[in-house]
Amino acid sequence: MTRPYPKEFDRPAMIGAGASLRIRPIRPEDESGLVELVAGMTPDDRRLRFFTQFKELPQALAARFARVDYDREMALIATPMDDNTVLGVARYAADAALRQAEFALAVRSDWHHRGLGHLLMTRLIEAAKARGIGALYGDVLRENATMIELCREIGLTAKNHPDDPILLRLTLALSGRGDPQP
Repeated sequence: MTRPYPKEFDRPAMIGAGASLRIRPIRPEDESGLVELVAGMTPDDRRLRFFTQFKELPQALAARFARVDYDREMALIATPMDDNTVLGVARYAADAALRQAEFALAVRSDWHHRGLGHLLMTRLIEAAKARGIGALYGDVLRENATMIELCREIGLTAKNHPDDPILLRLTLALSGRGDPQP
């Protein structure tokens, strides 16, 4: 049985100089908003997030990202309170036993340094804990100092990636159910 839409994670939030936002789980109809989110990122921000260069998010990938299996995945988006423009997204995908989940974060470039990434990550961690995920981990390019600093502020630790010297692995233990990836 598939879990229903987790409406308990649909809540308002305030950031920065009083920006009023809504953080909510993604829905299939947010697919075009994800394409617009990536279009609103600079080429360098897209490279830092996806580890590759592309001008726009491929439609097939946007469709996959907008359709979430809430049993093992969560994607939270940030929108203004008065419309559905996607300003950022944080997501995780867990293994079948929920021992660990890989996370990712993307924020529109004109929304950097306002606290949106921090807010999305803390809400994603809250959702992962509520689901009983044992640990979160994410791979980040070593040069992505902003993401590394954000994650350290939240409590993640950075270690050398086990397979790729240009990456760091950021980890956070959430419960005693599993250890973060080495």
